[in-house]
Amino acid sequence: MLDVKILRHDPERVRKALEARGSHVDTAEFARLDEKRRALIAESENLRRERNSVSTEVAGRKRRGDDAADLVERMGLVNARIRELEQALDAVQGELDAWMLELPNLPHESVPVGMDENDNVETARIGETPVFNFPPKEHWELGEGLGGLDFQRGAKLAGSRFVLYRAWAARLERALVNFFLDVHTREHGYTEILPPLLVNSKTMTGTGNLPKFAEDLFHITGWDYWLIPTAEVPLTNMYAGEILDEAMLPLAFTAQTPCFRSEAGSHGKDTRGLIRMHQFTKVEMVRYAHPDRSFADLELMRGHAEDLLRRLELPYRVITLCSGDMGFAAAKTYDLEVWLPGQNRYREISSCSDCGDFQARRADLRFRPAGGGRPEYLHTLNGSGLPVGRTLAALLENGQLEDGSVRLPEALRPYMDGSAVLQRDVQP
Repeated sequence: MLDVKILRHDPERVRKALEARGSHVDTAEFARLDEKRRALIAESENLRRERNSVSTEVAGRKRRGDDAADLVERMGLVNARIRELEQALDAVQGELDAWMLELPNLPHESVPVGMDENDNVETARIGETPVFNFPPKEHWELGEGLGGLDFQRGAKLAGSRFVLYRAWAARLERALVNFFLDVHTREHGYTEILPPLLVNSKTMTGTGNLPKFAEDLFHITGWDYWLIPTAEVPLTNMYAGEILDEAMLPLAFTAQTPCFRSEAGSHGKDTRGLIRMHQFTKVEMVRYAHPDRSFADLELMRGHAEDLLRRLELPYRVITLCSGDMGFAAAKTYDLEVWLPGQNRYREISSCSDCGDFQARRADLRFRPAGGGRPEYLHTLNGSGLPVGRTLAALLENGQLEDGSVRLPEALRPYMDGSAVLQRDVQP
């Protein structure tokens, strides 16, 4: 949620910044609602002052034995008007809140201006893309050929965009989760959390998933429960409504969870393979940062995601997203895109974002400065570290051998009982 002061005092800045995101906002609507709200508050406060004054005078008359019927009648009218104003104020505040919740975050000044992915800026390429002396296969061909990925039975059990992992594939998924969590907790300083997979609407609203993106989520009918699309949602809301001590910052959390996404609007896109699933496992990173440090923390978090890719010997590139391609809550985002030789292209594998105080305002996440003073909103950051299915796809495609087997990187072998190569599983 944006700072009301910016909207009130510099609406032109907001309008231009959101236009850079492709979002055309009528700031005059905010001004109308805000002015109406302030007028209602002013009238209500004036009437309350009058009521206090009249109450004092009524008490004085009664002490003197004088008639106060006219003042009591006046107080009745004032109280009735105050109740009307309170109802009107609740209605206007509801309109204003609904309007504010639909606004995306303002891009940071360092974000390149652009409308879509074509305007994103590549900042680095790391690792050599593999060269094969045979036509490289795509990961679903390799996974099915080795007997580990069973898309047919996944679809039988649940429908399209589901997969059944078996034998080495199930084990490799578990190995990747453990590898990611070990690195984050033992070397990168994150605290591991195991959060609920179901959260309420207030929690979804805190991160910006609701109300705007309800169609992208899975809702439990008859309950105020939503399946999480990422562990970012519960991790970011862990301290919602609380005031932390400044000395606690930064806080860093990581969690592995299943993630559930409806993939609304993705009809016809990535219908095969592990790239776009309704359910997938992901290890998430979330940081709570001091406002003065948040963009330094973004570089740190991006480095943590890159570290995993380097250890897995996966070639990748770093992309700075332009203003029009960023997520709703982000002020600045880096995407890491891994090379998939079967597809002959880079594909997103991690997205690391600094949301500034946007989510903190929605979730009421604040800290108390060490020197005293009023609590301030902290900054929240999130990043994929990493999605397991996409990582597994990249390992299969980059490590494939001519006979259809797959070489595993050194870093993963201790998690796979020392296995250096994935061989076909012959189980039915």
